[in-house]
Amino acid sequence: MIPKRVFFVKGLGVHKDKLASFELALRDAGIEKFNLVNVSSILPPRCEVVKPDAGLKHMKPGQIVYCVMAKTETNEPNRLVSAAIGCAVPNNKDIHGYLSEHHAFGEKGSVSGEYAEDLAATMLATTLGIPFDPNKAWDERKRIYKASGHIFRTTHICQSAEGNKGGLWTTVIAAAVFVVEDGQ
Repeated sequence: MIPKRVFFVKGLGVHKDKLASFELALRDAGIEKFNLVNVSSILPPRCEVVKPDAGLKHMKPGQIVYCVMAKTETNEPNRLVSAAIGCAVPNNKDIHGYLSEHHAFGEKGSVSGEYAEDLAATMLATTLGIPFDPNKAWDERKRIYKASGHIFRTTHICQSAEGNKGGLWTTVIAAAVFVVEDGQ
């Protein structure tokens, strides 16, 4: 069973109960109807990135669905939380890419998203043997990775929020959701 499609979603939930906050974040992301199984960070060869609607139309409520998920939660008023998924897709469609998850406190969404994207790209670059200096800024390494001709695309999705001012649980999620169709 190798997924042929993946889509990316994010969500935010706020509730007095921690679990209900997570459920609301799943609802916000549109993936609450599935039995989610977290998996590690490999993007299968030839796995097409699609829009959520294109992936969801192949899924049924109650289905076991594999995903790479980042989740951060707090009940501390005003505490900044973020959850991000990074993605690095190789130019050669016959080799695997990478997904990464990042869970953060006190980090803006743009920072968390870029960190997750950098992490996925770096994991792919090391697998492909692309030489790089890990001390260089992400923008510079991104140019090196793409100039190598081995990395086709990098991207990320991120959800961030400030903890509810009244102390309710605030949960943020980001997920790469794999689509496995019947018969796979």
